Amino acid sequence: MSYNVYWEDIEVGAEITPWSRKTDFMNWNRYAAVNDEFVYIHMDDVAGRAALNEAGAFGMGNLRFAYLHNMLRDWAGDEAQIRKVGCQYRSINQKDDVLTCTGVVTDKRVEDGEHLIDLKVDVVDQDGKSTAPGEATVALPTRGE
Repeated sequence: MSYNVYWEDIEVGAEITPWSRKTDFMNWNRYAAVNDEFVYIHMDDVAGRAALNEAGAFGMGNLRFAYLHNMLRDWAGDEAQIRKVGCQYRSINQKDDVLTCTGVVTDKRVEDGEHLIDLKVDVVDQDGKSTAPGEATVALPTRGE
């Protein structure tokens, strides 16, 4: 069964469905294994403290980027194409943080025949602190196609 969000149904200012994940050693380890990215500051509390994080090991920035991508993909549906995603890592995340990806539609336009939605995106922690603000562009199908 396919799922789609259609360009005609989107309004500027609309919030898209948030996407959340508790982040911990288990998730970091899985991500590191898939990406062959075993960096000690993300896997070992002693190394994390040596990197000046009092709480020890801390989360990977690019994992938050992947979380943003997951949010966009889950929201947009099967026929959508993610054209652009970017974010800035403004704060680290700690073990057991609950990270929630959010998105708000800032523009909709047609460019080179594609029906595009621009969004302001972010990854916020359980305290509502912004950790990775950014922007995204998604091409959506239309009801007429």
